[in-house]
Amino acid sequence: MDDYRRDYRRIADRIADDIAGGRLKPGQRLPPQRAFARRRGIAPSTAGRVYAELVRRGLVVGEVGRGTFVRAAPAGPVGQALIEAGPAGAPVNLELNYPSAPGQPELLASALAPLLRPDVLAEALLPAAATGTAAAREAAAGLLATPGWRPGPERLLFTGNARQAIAAVLASLVRPGGRVGVEQLTYPLVKEIAARLGITLVPLAGDAAGLLPEAIAAAHRSAPLSALYVQPTLHNPTSLTTSRTRLLQLARLVHDLDLPVVEDRIWSFLHSPGDPFAVHAPALTHVVDGLSKRVAPGLTVGFLVVPPHRVAAVADAVRSGGWSAGRFALEAAVRWAAEGTVARLVEAKRADAARRRLILSEELAGFAVRSAPHAYFAWWELPAPWRADTFTAAAAAHGIAVTPGPAFAVAPGHTPDAVRLGLASAPEPDLRRALRTLAHVAARRAGDRTVP
Repeated sequence: MDDYRRDYRRIADRIADDIAGGRLKPGQRLPPQRAFARRRGIAPSTAGRVYAELVRRGLVVGEVGRGTFVRAAPAGPVGQALIEAGPAGAPVNLELNYPSAPGQPELLASALAPLLRPDVLAEALLPAAATGTAAAREAAAGLLATPGWRPGPERLLFTGNARQAIAAVLASLVRPGGRVGVEQLTYPLVKEIAARLGITLVPLAGDAAGLLPEAIAAAHRSAPLSALYVQPTLHNPTSLTTSRTRLLQLARLVHDLDLPVVEDRIWSFLHSPGDPFAVHAPALTHVVDGLSKRVAPGLTVGFLVVPPHRVAAVADAVRSGGWSAGRFALEAAVRWAAEGTVARLVEAKRADAARRRLILSEELAGFAVRSAPHAYFAWWELPAPWRADTFTAAAAAHGIAVTPGPAFAVAPGHTPDAVRLGLASAPEPDLRRALRTLAHVAARRAGDRTVP
């Protein structure tokens, strides 16, 4: 065996020893691979081999982009009861959350067929600018329009996906060392984007109506914020939608503070009707959206609607970050929009989300589960004595992947014992089976509950 194989396996052995010894707990998140590589003084490729070896041994679970979590640790009599595996079944991943409508491949393929003509394909394979094409800007403006808002096409920019759109806006707004206010629970990749850009995320309190204006004002007084990143429509992971009254209060505050806003609307297509925060603060708000949820994750485009005076700055950030959308993807998006494919998929996915939400309410009835009627995810505050880490490990032992609450927390140690359940990706029979299994697991340890 050559040296590099011995090296990465020795590192994996040490991590395995930490898991076995309880120094790494079930559900605990490992560092991103690049951070792990820096700490260990190894190449990122070697870190990747270490993580792959830990997955192969069944010690960790996770997915690229969300994180890697300790699956389980050898346990004594008490711990064994917490992670005891049930009957074997096909694995069900409730971390992944990409919806797919019946007949989706056929719908998408028919719209793509004209792109495969050699003359059309030659044009579609040319590089694309951050501003896309005139046809793409018109199509995106139509897709993003709501009853009270239609963005001007001249304000549209494009990236490879919505994550890149978030990165480009933050890079254009915030210098390294700057502070960005976010909800206390936020999209996990925003934490990674902030770390790579050298940005500090400041958790802000909210209530059932949305972010609290006084929390933003207090944070800004303590040290100026450079921007806000918010998810006012179907917030991930809680599915909360900010009330109109609260949106107006927040708009007045950001105007008073002259505080730029990054509004993430990636799940907003499920919430109809619903105008964006940008309606109330158009000169400050940068809207982020994309096709990954509306259409499919494999051929996607990120959309940015930016204030007119910031188009050039954000476009520069897109170019310098290498985040421009592919021309082929832009051409596909134009055709999907023009032929009504996106609209048909959106309607189908709204109906699909409602069915899955009904399954959730049936299988987890009586538990503290929060999910909007058409949301594709749910936030489950676990019954005592469960903690997020032990429940994640117990679910993994039953072949079910869930996302532990700490993955969304900005401030360590301030997360309720909760997990997020992604409802979109698993086939409906598998989703029902997984939720029923999780209900039995949770009830078995809750003590005062019984599940038939």
